[in-house]
Amino acid sequence: MGRTSDGKAPRLKDVAAVAGVSHQTVSRVVNGHPNVRTGTREKVKAAIAQLGYRPNTAARSLVTRRSRRIGVLASELSQYGPANTLMGIEQAARDAGYSVSIAALREVNRASICEAINHFMDQSVDGIAVVVPHEEALAALDDMELSVPVVTVGSPTNSNVSGTIVDQGQGARAAVQHLLQQGHRAIAHLSGPPGWPDSSERKAGWREALRGAGLPDEHLFIGDWGAGSGYTIGRKIAQDPRITAVFVANDQMALGVLRAFAEAEVRVPEDVSVVGFDDQPESAYFIPPLTTVRQDFEELGRHAVDSMLQELDSGMPAGTTVITPALHIRASTAHYQPAPHLSSSHSPNPRPSTVRTLPE
Repeated sequence: MGRTSDGKAPRLKDVAAVAGVSHQTVSRVVNGHPNVRTGTREKVKAAIAQLGYRPNTAARSLVTRRSRRIGVLASELSQYGPANTLMGIEQAARDAGYSVSIAALREVNRASICEAINHFMDQSVDGIAVVVPHEEALAALDDMELSVPVVTVGSPTNSNVSGTIVDQGQGARAAVQHLLQQGHRAIAHLSGPPGWPDSSERKAGWREALRGAGLPDEHLFIGDWGAGSGYTIGRKIAQDPRITAVFVANDQMALGVLRAFAEAEVRVPEDVSVVGFDDQPESAYFIPPLTTVRQDFEELGRHAVDSMLQELDSGMPAGTTVITPALHIRASTAHYQPAPHLSSSHSPNPRPSTVRTLPE
């Protein structure tokens, strides 16, 4: 914290004097009041930065009746999506002048969710963001009496809470449509585990795209989001010459698939094309670089905080904000080239001569 010429911590009136405005104007800027001209707001912010002024949070809470604190209920923070969503929320909250209190669940069940929500209420948070990508979380929230705005982030919502979600089904359909346009007709899907809305919606998008093209959805495998499960299932896929493309439900499992294919001498993308989901930073450096569906977790967090603050100001639910993901095409997908003697679009690709039996 800065000091004025008399050695004291800077006060509101000191900021007003440096900025050349009234202390009421400084108060409006500090409290995020919209009725301040942009030029005046910038002058006040510059004076705040110059003096190192820090608002008295306790005093401001008495005036605004807000704690300026957001609770974030989270789980699966070892996974790329939930971890980066949490970072996006924390950054957006800080930008809005809010601190964040985090409760990370070891187990996702009704009792643990209710306990965490009650913990936040004891802290007098202004709102709660729920980053728990499990169907159980939504069911628990539906049964609770909530006295502050609650926003689910990245998961489906209901009439009891608002939400900010990514259109997972659209992302999956875009991935499969890309493979269909490349001439692939036997497109497998390695899905995430049951009980995760993201997993269910990506699987549904894969199935809808195939059925829309008049193709069967027979090549379905279930993973656990980890690279290890991608590797194990990739070994099985490598031995099925009918499959010419794989849509994998996240980049971590896709990494395991690529490793399994390399060991089996299945070339990517010449023999099998691979598409992931998430566009984690490392995916551009896989071998080959991974075609994947990008989710903007920073945008997801920003919209969640915006929805919460909107509900705080209006007293009305903000509803659901839907973000559309984007397909990033890299070197792991290519046009399907059947062997010259194969005329049927459902015929197997020419892999039997290159696929070797993998050791147990």
